[in-house]
Amino acid sequence: MAFATPLSLKPAQAAVTKTLPPTAGSFDYQIGGPYTPAPDVQIVSRDHGATPAPGLYNICYVNAFQSQPGASAEWEQKLLLHDSTGALVEDPDWPGEYMLDVRTEANRQAIFQKVKVWLDECASKGFDAIEPDNYDHYTRSNNLIDPSDSEKYMKLLVDYSHPMNLAIAQKNTLELAGDAASLGIDFAVVEECGVIWPGADGPECPEYYAAFGDRIINIEYTDAGMTRACDAYAGVFSIVQRDVAVTPNGPRKTCSAGSSGDTQAPTAPSGLSATGATSSSVSLSWNASTDNVLVTGYDVYRGGTKVGTAPGTSYTDSGLTAATTYQYQVRRRTTPVTSRPRPTPSPRRP
Repeated sequence: MAFATPLSLKPAQAAVTKTLPPTAGSFDYQIGGPYTPAPDVQIVSRDHGATPAPGLYNICYVNAFQSQPGASAEWEQKLLLHDSTGALVEDPDWPGEYMLDVRTEANRQAIFQKVKVWLDECASKGFDAIEPDNYDHYTRSNNLIDPSDSEKYMKLLVDYSHPMNLAIAQKNTLELAGDAASLGIDFAVVEECGVIWPGADGPECPEYYAAFGDRIINIEYTDAGMTRACDAYAGVFSIVQRDVAVTPNGPRKTCSAGSSGDTQAPTAPSGLSATGATSSSVSLSWNASTDNVLVTGYDVYRGGTKVGTAPGTSYTDSGLTAATTYQYQVRRRTTPVTSRPRPTPSPRRP
């Protein structure tokens, strides 16, 4: 006889009943302004100032890591990021939009107090999930913000949203996708994972898929990116093509009926072993990871810290200390994550 897993609750504690977007549900990105969705649409993302679309799964867009364009005066100066000269650090793609300074616990809490008002608004209006934008702002902060500080702030948003039965998405930021589960992030909203960026060997969709499985909503802005995403993942996760301005009632395309889908997640590398050692180095080997779309190499970690990348199934780590024990891990990668351009900017809100 099978029994359901017991649910233990503290007195006065309510069970979290957040729901995730429908798997591979038809999506419309409406952060440029709300309008009546097409009959096939199941999921909509709208700005927190808008009203949810009746009867659909609604995602609430919040610019949580940067100021809105032209709205920096709404923030205390100490909560905005300044460089060594005292100048505000501006998003290079969005003039007038400035980084929020999440580098200290005091700042993170103060910023959160303002942003949580928007989260309350999302919950009171009946949205189902939160899309906090610019999680990747640290990549544009001139190396002033450490990604660990962005993650600490993201955790505040996660822990506040879940008790209100709101799921929460990771917006882009592939570099931190491996930490999503530990932070409690529920799904991903990504832009242009079908594009092959300059210097990359392949698109980003496979690596997002390795981290999130079918819990992905992808927006493409080009025909080439849309074709590539649909050919691999139609019917696996949500894919839509919008115009770059995300114009209300503007162009919207979905995958054609003939598109195939990648239903095979990449396997993990296995059989990690030491094949040789000297007083200052160790040689490693492992069994290959497989995927029916693309696996481009492996990241090697020593004691949880990345020490190198290997294109094949072997790696030699050097500069070690004799008579010392080291622990290693190997993680597959499906496209390079260095020198990645930012996806085509889309509007923050009307």
